Amino acid sequence: MNNNSNKQILLPIWLALAIGAGIIIGAQFVDKPIQTKNSGSAVEKMREVLLSIDNNYVDSVDVNYLVEEGIKGMLKELDPHTSYIPGKELNRVNASLKGSYDGIGIEFDVINDTIMVVKPSKGGPSSAAGIQIGDRIISVNGEPVVGIEIDSKGVTSRLLGDKGSEVELVIYRPVDKAELSFKIKRGSIHQSTVDAYYMVDESTGYIKLSRFGSTSHKEIVDALAALSNLGMKKVVLDLQSNPGGYLHAAEKITDEFIKEDRIIVSQKGKMGKYNDEFKSTSEGTFEEQPVIVLVDEYSASASEIVAGALQDNDRALIVGRRSFGKGLVQMPISLTDGSELRLTIARYYTPSGRSIQKSYENGNTEYAHDISDRYSNGEFYNADSIHFSDSVEFETIGGRTVYGGGGIMPDYFVPMDTTQTGSLYSKLLSKGVLRTFAINYFVANNDLLLGTTLESYAADFAWNNARVASIKTIATQLEVEFTEKEFEASKLWIQTYTKAEIARLAWGGNAFYELMNPVTNKAFQKSLTLFEVAAKMQESN
Repeated sequence: MNNNSNKQILLPIWLALAIGAGIIIGAQFVDKPIQTKNSGSAVEKMREVLLSIDNNYVDSVDVNYLVEEGIKGMLKELDPHTSYIPGKELNRVNASLKGSYDGIGIEFDVINDTIMVVKPSKGGPSSAAGIQIGDRIISVNGEPVVGIEIDSKGVTSRLLGDKGSEVELVIYRPVDKAELSFKIKRGSIHQSTVDAYYMVDESTGYIKLSRFGSTSHKEIVDALAALSNLGMKKVVLDLQSNPGGYLHAAEKITDEFIKEDRIIVSQKGKMGKYNDEFKSTSEGTFEEQPVIVLVDEYSASASEIVAGALQDNDRALIVGRRSFGKGLVQMPISLTDGSELRLTIARYYTPSGRSIQKSYENGNTEYAHDISDRYSNGEFYNADSIHFSDSVEFETIGGRTVYGGGGIMPDYFVPMDTTQTGSLYSKLLSKGVLRTFAINYFVANNDLLLGTTLESYAADFAWNNARVASIKTIATQLEVEFTEKEFEASKLWIQTYTKAEIARLAWGGNAFYELMNPVTNKAFQKSLTLFEVAAKMQESN
């Protein structure tokens, strides 16, 4: 599957994707069945119109296409998170939440119309077949895929398939200057939602959760147990840029951190049948130790359930920037042709009674522009740019003031690092320049890297003129303009990300975040100074 970790650390790339993340991945999925009812004359009218077009329209027309577009048109008149997923898209959309998918097990990137293998999944079919980091996919099942306009969705649709089925690949391996053919039998590939967990120091743990999938609770429990065995006494839970997922996963993860019989979240619909309240049980594994949760403007839905519950119960300090503001619950409804309607059935409320759904009364277009408007208004750099009315003030269980009206406002605001928004860094990242450099470096130094440790690599890897020149060369090849002034402005992020990406290829996700966090993750850095405050709040809870 395509890796999105590089997208999770950069504002300009995410601005265009924020609303999509909220609609598709950020849904609060519930399991109760929904009963449809006949709408009488309105349904008959739709049927009559379609039959009239199909039987009498002057030109040939695809009625199925009209139905698909008609459904989308209807849903645009509802809230921004009610959505329709065509049957052919459903497996791909759900793959990131299910915890596994059927495919060949590769992480890839599309760079300049070329499908580059970033990393085969460890123990997966591609790795077993001999696919390597840096390989370029030329054809899939005899269909050329190089030099054509193709996006990640197009690649995924070709590589996913039923477990046990075969896919034929032709790849070009630059290091050998050779084309190679492979027949790979698809298998079930585990897809972790915990991107990293490691010990920051002898008593502080760090866990990065990228989304809330079906296996997320178990992954969090396993991470907590592993870090506790290493001496963890306090933890940073990083939900920055986590767009959400399954409601049940959010509830169970929250339950690990709070005492028994505390409200986690409630939901209220138009009718009482969708009203519900979820409370903690006695099964938590990390209920006494200090916790800090990191959020930002792309932390949505399930992330906001966790952050809101821990904040309202005075169980964790929230650090970062105001979260997305998605507080609607979607019911997945399977349609007869294999497609799916995700219909909003309720709003959710944090334990203090906050609805943190931001307004969509001015339409979906303005709603989609909310994140960019926040950026333009200076909210990402100055907490004083955020204004709440008295009507959205609430109190935590210990009497602290918290706010509704659109997202979770952190207890400690951390402005965005201005170097993150450097235009050159944005372009180098989005065009694949930095990833190409990292892959080329890894391939050329594979034996050396795998023969050393992360600590030695981190200490020994240094930027020199030759390495900067190599990035410039790749930038030119990928048609990215490179100036010294822009490079100096973005140098910290460019060099740190590239070094961390090389480490990820060699040692995995932990290595990436171990190198990135101390340099570029300002919310993480701030959190390490706040554990005394978090501990005092926990003691009084």
